[in-house]
Amino acid sequence: MKFCLGIESTAHTFGVGIVTFDGKILANAKRQFTTSEGGMIPSDVARHHEEIKEVVLKEALEKANVSWKDISLISYSAAPGLAPCLIVGKNFAAALAKEHDIALVGVNHSICHLTIGDLICGAKDPMYLYVSGPNTQVIGLSGGRYRVFGETLDVGLGNMLDKFAREIGLGFPGGPKVEKLAVGKYVELPYSVKGMDVSFAGMLTKALRLFRSGTPKEDVCFSLQETAFAMLAEVAERALAHTGKSELLLIGGVAANKRLCKMLDVMCKGRGAKFHAVPLEYSGDQGVMIAWQGVLQFKAGETVNPDGAQIRPYERVDDVPVFWK
Repeated sequence: MKFCLGIESTAHTFGVGIVTFDGKILANAKRQFTTSEGGMIPSDVARHHEEIKEVVLKEALEKANVSWKDISLISYSAAPGLAPCLIVGKNFAAALAKEHDIALVGVNHSICHLTIGDLICGAKDPMYLYVSGPNTQVIGLSGGRYRVFGETLDVGLGNMLDKFAREIGLGFPGGPKVEKLAVGKYVELPYSVKGMDVSFAGMLTKALRLFRSGTPKEDVCFSLQETAFAMLAEVAERALAHTGKSELLLIGGVAANKRLCKMLDVMCKGRGAKFHAVPLEYSGDQGVMIAWQGVLQFKAGETVNPDGAQIRPYERVDDVPVFWK
């Protein structure tokens, strides 16, 4: 049996996943950079990845109960992400590929979220709602590429929640802390949908102003979620109607939010569509999704020379031809 080892290092998470070539998940080891207050400084995150990469690799190999002679492929996150963090993963993957004479593939992190969602949830041709730190996009496969039908015009949903949490002293990552505090009353925030696109900057500014003027943080957290999630449900429903697709797949780190899942599920049921949410273990950044996308690209004939391995920090999901389907 063939195995692929995937290395994720785009942002706050350093992960190593191991999968078989037929999609069986054997290991999903990871460590996340966190702070008690403040956010991410890329050089600090890269240093964190350097310090723990060997530990995470060892944990994954032991969990999967495999040795290097069993590994047929190494896959790494080449794009998009924080350049210092991407470099750590790329260099580590390339060095391992050379040391053990193993084939190497570089993959697009955002596309990995889509394809691991397909694998885990069994979705056939869904519309994807991709919500992570920097990303908020409505995506669908059409004409040999993943097309972006709508997206944020400014800050991503996850980063918006993280920035709010950071500004009110909750630390990083902030999304789960905002969700836990979202038990108050609704106060009005800007609802900004522009065609198929959304904007969160005005909402963030108003939310911080309300908090600083004495509005209870529980009320502001509740209102942030309700307003932002309603905006996403609106554009996702419009995309389903436009494309005629009958499945919605929620992916990315914010897919772990239970309130967002509930609102989208209600919307889908109302129009006879099926809703999928990637389970918590695979919704955020992790090495399993990098490994699985590596398998898909390798099977379709792609490899890269370890000495010529590159990173592409600004590559979009719709920049990549989908040649493996």
